[in-house]
Amino acid sequence: MGRLSSLLPALLFILTCRFWPAIVDGQTYLFDAPWLPSLDLSLRFRLDGLSLLFALIITGAGTFVSLYSSSYLGGHRHCGRYFFFLHAFMLSMLGLVLADNLLLLFVFWEGTTIFSFLLIGFDHESKTARENARQSLLVTGGGGLALLLGILLLKIAGGSYIISSWPAAGEMVRQHHLYPFILLAVLLGAMTKSAQFPFHFWLPNAMSAPTPISAFLHAATMVKAGIYLLMRCHPLLGGTPAWTTALVLIGGFTAVWGAVQALGPRDLKRILAYTTIMALGILTMFLGGQTAPALTAAVTFLMVHALYKAALFLAVGSIDHSAGSRIIDSLGGLWRAMPLTAVAVGAACLSMAGFPLFFGFIGKEIMYEGALAKEMYPVFAVTAAVLANALMTAVAAIVLFGPFFGSARAPRQQIHESPWTMWLGPLVLGGVGILFGLIPEWVSRVLIEPAVRSFHPGPEEIRLVFFHGLNLPLLLSLVTLCCGATLYLLRHRACRLVATVVEKLPATFEGLYNLGLSGFMNGAGLLTGRLQNGSLHFYLAVIVSTVILGVGWPWIGKLSGIFGRWPESIDTTALALLLFVSGSVFVVVTARKRLAAIGGLGGVGAGVALIFLLFGAPDIAMTQLLVETLTVIFVSLVMLRLPAIEQARRRTVRRRCLDGGLALAGGLLLTSLLIGVGSEPLDRSLTSYFEANSYLAAHGRNIVNVILVDFRSFDTLGEIIVVVLAAWAAVTLIRKPMEP
Repeated sequence: MGRLSSLLPALLFILTCRFWPAIVDGQTYLFDAPWLPSLDLSLRFRLDGLSLLFALIITGAGTFVSLYSSSYLGGHRHCGRYFFFLHAFMLSMLGLVLADNLLLLFVFWEGTTIFSFLLIGFDHESKTARENARQSLLVTGGGGLALLLGILLLKIAGGSYIISSWPAAGEMVRQHHLYPFILLAVLLGAMTKSAQFPFHFWLPNAMSAPTPISAFLHAATMVKAGIYLLMRCHPLLGGTPAWTTALVLIGGFTAVWGAVQALGPRDLKRILAYTTIMALGILTMFLGGQTAPALTAAVTFLMVHALYKAALFLAVGSIDHSAGSRIIDSLGGLWRAMPLTAVAVGAACLSMAGFPLFFGFIGKEIMYEGALAKEMYPVFAVTAAVLANALMTAVAAIVLFGPFFGSARAPRQQIHESPWTMWLGPLVLGGVGILFGLIPEWVSRVLIEPAVRSFHPGPEEIRLVFFHGLNLPLLLSLVTLCCGATLYLLRHRACRLVATVVEKLPATFEGLYNLGLSGFMNGAGLLTGRLQNGSLHFYLAVIVSTVILGVGWPWIGKLSGIFGRWPESIDTTALALLLFVSGSVFVVVTARKRLAAIGGLGGVGAGVALIFLLFGAPDIAMTQLLVETLTVIFVSLVMLRLPAIEQARRRTVRRRCLDGGLALAGGLLLTSLLIGVGSEPLDRSLTSYFEANSYLAAHGRNIVNVILVDFRSFDTLGEIIVVVLAAWAAVTLIRKPMEP
């Protein structure tokens, strides 16, 4: 099943490659179909250089992950569910990067949030997996709500939902007084999704997901969604001091802190999770720039990271599958038993460290060139990049030499090479890292340049070369490798130091999250205990009070004008019916016997039905009369079985005054609303439409029936389904024997 399911991403990858040559030549593909035109929402998809790059990463990694999972989860009882969630996530991610309508992008954005939650919590029997899945959902879902607010503010500011039109509207949005709030909302959405400080803590905990999910979601795709959003928003929101300062400072700090924390853990997956945070911080930092080198560095490193990190995650899964452990201290000498996996890890780690001849070296060269740009705060950016990359070099050496070299810590006959479905992906991805390092000019021409031009058009040259000459970026690369080698030699001291520092931190953002979640749950418990006290009277009083205050408060100032619009003459029949209904209400309120109260209730319903009949609505009058008749019958069957009113507990004067006041206030509010509506000019546009189309379009003369059955048939069907389900539930409860 798993190998067959890998055909879906493979076919999508081939289909994407079909459009590749035309995209390189500058062509853009667009599909547009109306969805909800009144909300400016359309099924609008656009394939350009940036979306092509992401689509290739998503479908390419998805193919290897699907093939890998066929062996990794072979025989698992929830295998079908796993592949459904995996491919649903992949399609959501594809929709996100192809969407050219911001509202449509948000729909797919939330789709990735939901399916990543299901994948992280795939092992639902594990409490840790459930809690980590919930944490990722709350953090990224909260960022999604912030993004939705930013989308609405963008529309208020005059922006368009069409993403491809943003370059022309950038100046207008950046000068709008809502720009700071739009920027903050978009940054919150992107930073929670891409695990930027202080929202970075959810990503290492998400490693409770199966290893191929970690490779797909947290290395190649999902965490890059925030980066993709920042790239798309660059023409619209970028170029301001606020944008540059926020992205450079937050991204740089995230990169260094993530790289530092990668030295502490001993679990290979957790180490790779912190290096992912480092990579995401680097990407965010360089998206704060405005020059072609800075943005080219972001796009290049995006691809570099996707290749080596996906390969490493998959290789770690193979190690765990064969050796039964991911802890470095219990591994060693695996290169003899797992030579293909060792080659894949070696290629990925050397690219991660930025060694020459590897694609990571090319990415590091352009990275330092971009960091030296003036608007990038060069001292801070260069320092952060060198520190983060030096730490990554040390971590790459730890990941490579720890498990594969040194003395074996487990009987060699128990360890074996993984099936071909598990070593093929890491080996190909690691090999691509070598190949792209040897042909950087071709890569820049067919992948990097089209992607950068799609959100940063300009005359600047975008070109990757193997050797730029003896310059400052090359010197910084050499410094990085030397510092990384030194850190690796001092790795034991560095690991102990990092572990000690992390343990002694007075507070962490994960701790603040847990504290806030605990406080929220306790507050919800107290509020629920207060509101859900089992009293139907209390529930009704709260609902009526809320409606009165929420609707009536802004209406108070208009009451005098509304009640001053009495008609010049009053129909005597209508006045008589009003007195009849009022008398029936008085009987209900003052009755000392239940039968009298029931009779008064029926009188109220009959009087209202006669009012409908008087004003020319016989069908509504008939419906009202039938409903009231059934209501009286049902109420009689129930209330006549209750104890006599005299035996019921007497209500206090305070409670009766409160009930009477709420009833009078509710009646006054409804009356004023009806008078206010009736005094305004009647909009007959809908009436005219239904009068003109009821017979011609639906072949019906009764307009009300036509509306219910034809024009809003799905609404009526939904109501019928609800009634049937309620009746079904009632019958089931009635038939259920009462427990003693």
